[in-house]
Amino acid sequence: MPRSDATEFTGHCLCGAIRFHGTYDAGHDLKACHCSQCRRWSGHYWAAILPRSLQIEGEVKWYRASDIARRGFCAECGSSLFWQRDGSPVIDVAAGAIDSPTGLRLQGHIFVTDKGDYYQIIDGLPQDPHE
Repeated sequence: MPRSDATEFTGHCLCGAIRFHGTYDAGHDLKACHCSQCRRWSGHYWAAILPRSLQIEGEVKWYRASDIARRGFCAECGSSLFWQRDGSPVIDVAAGAIDSPTGLRLQGHIFVTDKGDYYQIIDGLPQDPHE
């Protein structure tokens, strides 16, 4: 459900070659994705915001990750930054690349049936086996 007020954010990759800023809805419903692609992409699990607005400075390298989406990263330092579903104007932004304080709070987990076998999810938040 869209919220009426927006939170501004800024962020960047590890080396600073890519910087971004925009807004997201206050009270954003942040979920962690445990699918195998997100784990390989991020090195663990992936959490991203769906911004209301986004401006990107610097050259993003895009990788066709599947038949439904692409993933954006910094070609200089390799930071995993963006995910975009084919046909969507919205580019999801990695929560870990957003400058603090974010005000974000994890609200749940998705694709938990595909999570890594090396960790447990024990935070008590809702777990969706799929999406």
